Amino acid sequence: MANQKKLTKKRFELGENETIDACLARIKAEGYMPVRKVEEPIFRETTENGIKKVEPIGKSVMFDAKLLKTEQ
Repeated sequence: MANQKKLTKKRFELGENETIDACLARIKAEGYMPVRKVEEPIFRETTENGIKKVEPIGKSVMFDAKLLKTEQ
């Protein structure tokens, strides 16, 4: 039998149609506790009249989480 050990830290990404509460519940269900929220912008690069243009089109939300002590 292979004994699989859980990672002590894990990053969870908020799903496209998922609420923050649902994501936090998913983190807790896997035995982790969120310790930090990370938001990163998503950009799109377009060329207009030979000029490159970078515009924000959204954001990515992630949570850094660590394993609860009872799960180790």
